Formats: sequence, C-alpha cells, structure tokens
Amino acid sequence: MAAEQRLSAALNVQVLRGVALFLRGEVGDAIVCLRAGLPPGRTGDVRPLGFCMLAAALARQGDHAEALAAITEALDSVEVTGGGTWNIELHRSHGLVLLAQNRIPESEEAFRQALQPARRQQAKSWELRAATSLARLWGEQGRRHEGRDLLAPIHGWFTEGFNTGAPGDRQGVGGASPLR
Repeated sequence: MAAEQRLSAALNVQVLRGVALFLRGEVGDAIVCLRAGLPPGRTGDVRPLGFCMLAAALARQGDHAEALAAITEALDSVEVTGGGTWNIELHRSHGLVLLAQNRIPESEEAFRQALQPARRQQAKSWELRAATSLARLWGEQGRRHEGRDLLAPIHGWFTEGFNTGAPGDRQGVGGASPLR
C-alpha cells in the first residue's frame, strides 16, 4: 500500500511490514522483513524506527547481542548523519536491550541519554517514554520514590486523552510499548 500511495520514498515498505508483523507477534517474520529493509552500510539512509523494532524483535527472541548491534549501528549512523529526530527513542531502546542483558548501570545511562534531548526539545511524549523506562528500572531497584518524582511532573503535563481507549481496550488508556 505504501508503494501504491507513493510513500515508499519516505517509508521503506519492508520496514513497515516488519513493524506490523512484530506488533502482530510474528517475531521471526518481522526480523526477516526488517533486515531486508535495513541493509548494512546504508548510513545515509537510516530507518531508526526499523532499527528500534529490529532490536525489540531480536531481544524478544533472546538475541541480545544482535539487538545491541542493531541499536549501535543506528546510533552511529544518526551521529554521522545528524538525523537526531529519533535519537531519543534509539537511546531508550539501547537502554532496554542493555537492561535485558542485566547491564544495569549502562542501561540507566542510556535512559538518561534519552531524557536529555527530550527535555531540551520539550518532546513530552518522548520524555514520558524515556522517564517511564528509567522509573521502571529504579522501581526494580527499590528506588520507587525517585521514579515517582521523575514521572510526576511529566505525567502532570498531560491533561487530555485519559478517557481514550486503545483499540480493543474497553477500560481506558492502554497500549503497552512494543519494546517493554
């Protein structure tokens, strides 16, 4: 459909298909599509969403080394190209992969690296995602008060949408992150 609507120049069809397959739980097929849409050596044409989803799919399969390599490639590429729009989510994804490897200090640092540009850009949704990941980590360490203090002002900024349900959710706000 993306090719038919002439969106394929901006959106890689294989990456979009891979994301859809991942969200449907078809992790193996998602990895195949994402890899096809993210050939190595395309540093000038980074698809950060694809790299985030590839890392999530690989991590879900337990292949944390490959997941870490995918995120590292994306971060390196974004640094070279200056395409920092997705930098926040890439750092957060990096933290999640490191956390899955039980590399707690490095994971915490990656979450902090995600928070800094989110705050600088006043990107509240990205900031909330990064802060939630960091607060969850702190909660697992028994540092719940720090997590609450981090999340409260960000959460308080959002004033709309609390009664909006996710598809299939009859209780209200839903929508778990595909990464964690």
